[in-house]
Amino acid sequence: MGLFRRRTGNTPRLAPELDDAALGRVLRGLTTTSGTGPQDILVARIEQLLRDTGDDWDRRGHRVTVLAGAAPALARRWSRKHPHSADALALHAWADVLAARLTGRLDDPAATLDLCRRAADAAPADPTPWVALLAALCVEGRPSGALTPVWREIAARDPWNREACLTVFDHLSPDRHGSLAARREFLDDLTTVMPERMPPVCLPLAAAVDQYHRELSGHGLGALVAARFWEQPHTAHLLDRVAARWPQPGHLLHAARIADLNLLAYALMKAGRTDQARQVFDATDGLVSAWPWQYEGDPLDRYVHHWRRCA
Repeated sequence: MGLFRRRTGNTPRLAPELDDAALGRVLRGLTTTSGTGPQDILVARIEQLLRDTGDDWDRRGHRVTVLAGAAPALARRWSRKHPHSADALALHAWADVLAARLTGRLDDPAATLDLCRRAADAAPADPTPWVALLAALCVEGRPSGALTPVWREIAARDPWNREACLTVFDHLSPDRHGSLAARREFLDDLTTVMPERMPPVCLPLAAAVDQYHRELSGHGLGALVAARFWEQPHTAHLLDRVAARWPQPGHLLHAARIADLNLLAYALMKAGRTDQARQVFDATDGLVSAWPWQYEGDPLDRYVHHWRRCA
């Protein structure tokens, strides 16, 4: 039990809802509900949960993507039963997109793109369907000319949409449809004008972690450079800056802030900064996000392993 002595909450657990307690309660209901009647009650709870977000698009996007990943069959049944419900259509579209991210392709591209557009028509102010459309087009490897109009629709509704930024960042990977130069240009353009503490605040650190793993998996000089990656001035300065700010109470307020703290704890451990990492682990309160721990295998196992090293 020594591993958990310093914590006042529960032991570490994988938490797709992160620190969204209301979302967590609905997710627990998903694991215990069966039969048409109880599922109708659960759908009503989901509708209320999404209604409660109002125009907090960051929170709504987080809830929609987590629910779509947790209950894709329910999302699809709901949209078939209520084909004009903006919530049902958005959940179904995201269920398709999340499944496609695992397989590398959409089962029915035309149907998914139609779902996204119907969801957007049903809720004109909501960026969530447009983000799903962007993600679907990226899975399909569509050219930038097809992505740009969708990006503009998102920016008109939610200029600093985290999921949209991460989607484009991933799309521009040299392993997918971009290059390191294109990715750097995107990051530079974004971070130059982005106000502090916006939901995509994680992007520079995410890029650094990704580059670290690229060099680590390389051969010769690249692998040698990776050993000192976090000592390089630009990465060391980045860690200095975010480690001093992100764990402070009230500094990060967006829906995925716990995921960003997990990312920071991971980077600090890779940099050998165990004292700073200890503070960040405490700030996560034992809530584990799959990313970035999945770089090394089972996320919960790797989180606990690294936590133990700096405890």
